[in-house]
Amino acid sequence: MTDTTQAPSANRGWIVTFAGLGINLALGILYAWSLVKGVIEKEFGWKGSQPNDPYAVCCLVFAGAMILAGRCQDKFGPRITATIGGVLVGIGFYVASMSTDYWNWIIGFGVLAGAGIGFGYSSATPPALKWFPPSKTGLIAGLVVAGFGLAPVYLAPLTAHLLKHGTPAEGVLYAMKFYSVLLTVMVICLAQLLVNPPAGFSAAKSSAATTPAGAAPGEIIRQPRFWLLWLIYFIGSGAGLMVISSVSGMAKKSMGALAFVAVAVMAVGNAGGRVIAGTLSDRIGRRWTLCLVLIIQAALMFAATPITESKGTLPVVIVALAALIGANYGANLSLFPSLTKELWGLKSFGMNYGVLFTAWGVGGFVLPKVQQILFNASKDAAGAGNYASSFTLAGALLIAGTALTFLIKPPQKAS
Repeated sequence: MTDTTQAPSANRGWIVTFAGLGINLALGILYAWSLVKGVIEKEFGWKGSQPNDPYAVCCLVFAGAMILAGRCQDKFGPRITATIGGVLVGIGFYVASMSTDYWNWIIGFGVLAGAGIGFGYSSATPPALKWFPPSKTGLIAGLVVAGFGLAPVYLAPLTAHLLKHGTPAEGVLYAMKFYSVLLTVMVICLAQLLVNPPAGFSAAKSSAATTPAGAAPGEIIRQPRFWLLWLIYFIGSGAGLMVISSVSGMAKKSMGALAFVAVAVMAVGNAGGRVIAGTLSDRIGRRWTLCLVLIIQAALMFAATPITESKGTLPVVIVALAALIGANYGANLSLFPSLTKELWGLKSFGMNYGVLFTAWGVGGFVLPKVQQILFNASKDAAGAGNYASSFTLAGALLIAGTALTFLIKPPQKAS
């Protein structure tokens, strides 16, 4: 039954928003990679940068799938799209759980789960934004994507518990099988609550005057500002993912078995940063918020080297650094969908954001691999490496990204 009055429609909008948050809470399993990566490095017999490859491929496929999923979401609706995502994620994790073989994990975790995350993620934000006026775009986008960042709060301790099942290698496989069932059920159930507003619905009378009518993906990729945003997104997301993919290993130097706490606290910062940045951008504008986020993230990267490499660093300092880096990284995930709506409208929002989101995927594929290469190159005779060169590179890129934000032209107001 379709809502026909303003009040029920407004209530339905909040249901859609929190259903989207719940779906992302399940799909945020990607951020738990650093918890299993250490076991994979020691127990699976993979070589060189291979332990980071399933995560990197997952990021790349996730982003690529966003384009197809965005088209599916625009054409068939969010409910069907999210359901497909839940099925793919479940199959992918089950495939990964069958063996410690490298290619099993590339296909299962990297390709199938990555595609499923893309389908689920792409269907969560667009319907929620359509229920609310432009003045709440940042807040709603921040709330929906906060689920993805918040996921490690429950995944970190749960994964730590699951890894105790048998030998370390058996624990990882058991965890993948467990998640194949849990994530499928969560995503498919919540997908049934996702719905677009009824035809003719308007969240606010002023919407038409402040939001563009809409632009197709073929149009936006011919605009210089699209590629400017793509490059900034690549920098902001890639630099954050460099740290997130290895935060557990970094924290183990001073926190030992409690390293998962740093992962969980980073997740709280990640989720909080999405909501705070989204809300702030509704007040001071997307560009200024993005500029602030990038410059703070750059400062954190330069501060990270002495903090993480010092043997006398207090665990609380490591945790605080993780939370702040998580918050600034997470801010990107609410600012760029808000910018997509603000610049190009909601008509083809799913596919438009999918095209822009490829920057996140490429950043998540390239920079964590670069980080792994730099870490391996820094190893001493005892086999101990450091993250100094990775943090320096990330900081330099973020300063460049900050400078690029001043080239973003605000959207033209309708006359």
